[in-house]
Amino acid sequence: MKLLKLPLFVLFLFFAQHGLAQGKLSGTVQDAKGQPLGFVNVAVLKATDGKIVTGTIASLEGGFQMVAPGAGMYKVRLSMIGYTTLETALFEVNGNNFNKDFGNLTLLEDTGMLGEVVVQAMRPTVINQADKMVVSVEGTALASGATAFEVLTKSPGVWVDQEGNIKLNGKAGVQIMVDGRTSYLSGKELQNLLQSMSAENIKDLEIITNPSARYDAEGASGIININLKKNTIAGMNGSVYAGYQYAELHGYSAGTDLNYKQGRWSSFANLDVAERTRFRSNNMQRTSSDNIGQSLNQRLKEKGSRFVPALRIGTDYSINTQHSIGVSGSVSRYRTQDQVQANTYLSHLNQQTDVYVNAANKSNNKYNNSALNLHYLGNLDTLGTTLSANVDYVRLISDDKASFLNKYDSLGTEAPVRTDLLLSENPGTYDIYAAKTDFTKSLGKLGKLEAGAKVSHVVSDNELHFYTTAGNIQHLDESRSNHFIYKENIYAAYANYATPMGKRWHLQGGLRAEQTTTEGRSVTLNQSTERKYLDLFPSLFLQQNVNDEYQISYNYSRRINRPQYESLNPFVFYLDPYSLVQGNPYLKPQYTHSFSLTQTFKQRYNLLLDYSLTKDFIAEVPVQIYSDQLTIFQQQNVDDRKSTSATLAAPVQVSANWEMNNNTTLLYQRFALNRGEQVLQNEQVTFLAQTNHNILLPGGMRMEINAGYQGPIAYGLYQLKDNWWVDAGLKRSFLNEKLDLSLSVTDVFRTKRIAGHTTINGNTTTSQQYNGTQAFKVNLRYRFSKGEKFEAKKLQVDLNEVDRAGGTKGN
Repeated sequence: MKLLKLPLFVLFLFFAQHGLAQGKLSGTVQDAKGQPLGFVNVAVLKATDGKIVTGTIASLEGGFQMVAPGAGMYKVRLSMIGYTTLETALFEVNGNNFNKDFGNLTLLEDTGMLGEVVVQAMRPTVINQADKMVVSVEGTALASGATAFEVLTKSPGVWVDQEGNIKLNGKAGVQIMVDGRTSYLSGKELQNLLQSMSAENIKDLEIITNPSARYDAEGASGIININLKKNTIAGMNGSVYAGYQYAELHGYSAGTDLNYKQGRWSSFANLDVAERTRFRSNNMQRTSSDNIGQSLNQRLKEKGSRFVPALRIGTDYSINTQHSIGVSGSVSRYRTQDQVQANTYLSHLNQQTDVYVNAANKSNNKYNNSALNLHYLGNLDTLGTTLSANVDYVRLISDDKASFLNKYDSLGTEAPVRTDLLLSENPGTYDIYAAKTDFTKSLGKLGKLEAGAKVSHVVSDNELHFYTTAGNIQHLDESRSNHFIYKENIYAAYANYATPMGKRWHLQGGLRAEQTTTEGRSVTLNQSTERKYLDLFPSLFLQQNVNDEYQISYNYSRRINRPQYESLNPFVFYLDPYSLVQGNPYLKPQYTHSFSLTQTFKQRYNLLLDYSLTKDFIAEVPVQIYSDQLTIFQQQNVDDRKSTSATLAAPVQVSANWEMNNNTTLLYQRFALNRGEQVLQNEQVTFLAQTNHNILLPGGMRMEINAGYQGPIAYGLYQLKDNWWVDAGLKRSFLNEKLDLSLSVTDVFRTKRIAGHTTINGNTTTSQQYNGTQAFKVNLRYRFSKGEKFEAKKLQVDLNEVDRAGGTKGN
């Protein structure tokens, strides 16, 4: 019976809406791409003197509705910052029951002149909307020669923890999407994907803190959608680019993107080849209150390079003005070489038992990734009814080989240095299948119903072979070898309905159901863990237009974060002689209830108040075994996480040539873990701030400055210290805007370091880490085009399973 309440509620709103539809003016506002524009000013003016007689603010979905004025001649004016003002043709109201539907009204970006400055050149780099924040990437100096990962870390509200995991407004559990399609990756694999993706091909980022039921429920803190550049010119057009960077190591990138539109066909191809580098240093200390005078001190330095050629191709065919089909695919090869040098000192009260360990680890990894997407988009009528379908297949193949050379020197005795050499081979595959369909239909004047379904199937096969050596002979170490197979099926369906409720209120409600079945099987241990669960994920959004310059949005949603596939493997993995990682087959998903209130002032400033409660939060817990000087790291379910935050987004137009975007967050987080009679707690109030400056200098030079500060923060059972950074870039165009030269320096003062500690049962682990964030980059891009402007259809696809797998690296 509960499942019947939503459709009954929808029907009630439908009939209630028709009861309000008498004597009304209505319509929908969209941009040049056909995407809805929310909170546009809509005014009704007298034809005789231009005086405003009534008006309203468009809803989140771009719809507006207001009572028709008295008899007479009128016109409607639509206006919004960053867009040209639109006025409709004159119309006559001839009675009390007069109704007029203006249909879809399109606002164009303002590309006019402001004195000597082109407004388009200073278009906002950050646009705050009621349901999301849009960050412009295309054409920025700091994006030139950068990766998608680097661009993300500079975006408002986005932070990276000590493991490289992405957080949003200080909270973990972000779902990453590319062109509306879920990446299906997390952890290291997601980092590899984003670090292999050139920012040169990114148009903008959409940061959504409270997604609707249309989106996968995965992602407790929200969604970041990376929109790639779309073809906008008929005929042949594109660009070529090349760049160099230095960040302790030398790297380069080069590539081209080609677009071609002729008749009903629209095709693209993107080729990117890069030699990207990795540098990391880490100083770690481990002590125990139970073993006074005994400690482990380790200094680690890692250097690596990755060669990544990646190709994306696709084509769309317009069957007619209403229906189109298309196919896109990507292939990438990922080659890495890493060297890790670690010096470890084991100290004791009795110095004769002190030991020094020199570890030289090398790894050579190969990844071959391919993805295929088939899609259909149908505009079934002129009232906004659409039907879309997507079928995806992703194949990920990895082959990791590593060697661990350890030399043990007993500092307190004359014993000779002992050496051991360990080898590992770790081949793995992921096969991901997904299919989904979405249906949208307008109901009445302004109501909109969305419904859809999705199914996905994932098979992960990972086999680890570990070897000891004696002389030149390798011996399989079965105790440290492992074969793990994981299968997962998710079946999902959703319904979402949006409608205005009077002149100042707009309601959107939805429900998503996801059925999950999993099986993790350790072939080595002959152990299987099966799980099956059905979850409902409601979402509710209520917008209030208080007046033309003040709007309030009230939001609630329930979301999930499932464990990473590799975390469910019960086996123990070797890191170094004193560090191991153990999987947890009993790891449960974490569920988050999120409540937020967003206030929008003057259509520019957003104040977001947020509270979230997460049950079974997944966090890393280190366990020290001091008899063996050993630390085992394992993902465990922390009992709960409570988070309260206030985030202010405040863009400031300092002058016609200087735009500033500021984002600040005041955050409180509390984590708790029950261990028998003991409760481990970690809580912290912290302050996060970012500011982005976009400045036009004389001579057509453009300067960009990005600065950020992160205060002390709690993350799981770790306490992280504060850090800050400054990035700067310059960009100059030549040859009639066809050739761009960009220079940039990231982490100018080399201050973006991550330091923290945790204490559990008297055992303390501290760490100070630097990830080679200071870098110098120079980049050239040449654009060419021939043809007429047109608008390509936007493909919205949704994949989620790769987000926890092992990588469309370089996709």
